[in-house]
Amino acid sequence: MAVSSGPGLRAGRALRWLALLLCATALVPAAAAEIDTAHSRIGFTLKTRWGQTLDGRFPQWQGEIVEVSAARRQVRLRLPTAEVEILGHPQYSKITRGKGFFDAERHPYVEFVSDPYDDALLREGGLLGGALTIRGVRRREVFTLEPATCDRPTVDCDVVASGVVYRSDYAMDRWAFALGDRVVFSLHLRTRSARAP
Repeated sequence: MAVSSGPGLRAGRALRWLALLLCATALVPAAAAEIDTAHSRIGFTLKTRWGQTLDGRFPQWQGEIVEVSAARRQVRLRLPTAEVEILGHPQYSKITRGKGFFDAERHPYVEFVSDPYDDALLREGGLLGGALTIRGVRRREVFTLEPATCDRPTVDCDVVASGVVYRSDYAMDRWAFALGDRVVFSLHLRTRSARAP
């Protein structure tokens, strides 16, 4: 018996293929939103044993915000340690790049990958954990996000975050006689993509 191949059957097959295509598309993560490093900044402060506050920054770095599901995203940052500088203090800049601190020659990047989060965290503020890697040591750290000052954080206003890291946790204690253990990181992030939260 011949199987009909009329317009109705062809239309049914086309609809099934369309449904499969839509399902497959839903499983593909959306493109990452690149962090706009020209309008973002990542810095840190630390104190000397004599009470002097030193302000550091990463002038060159990369970052993105990746959609891990329909409602959740993840921040990924990569900070070159050879570029780090202590503002106004060339000698301290050399120290922080050296073996006793970031050890840029052997460990060229500081990396951070956040836990997945939803848009409400950016709007309302709160705690965001993630994996921080310094000198090849990977540890879980938590950053505090400030409440957003606009409806579309990262697009119309900065996402502002801060977190405390201890140098001794990452084997950066060679300069303990001169520099305090506590390092406060601060982040102000914007994205290039209008699709970002």
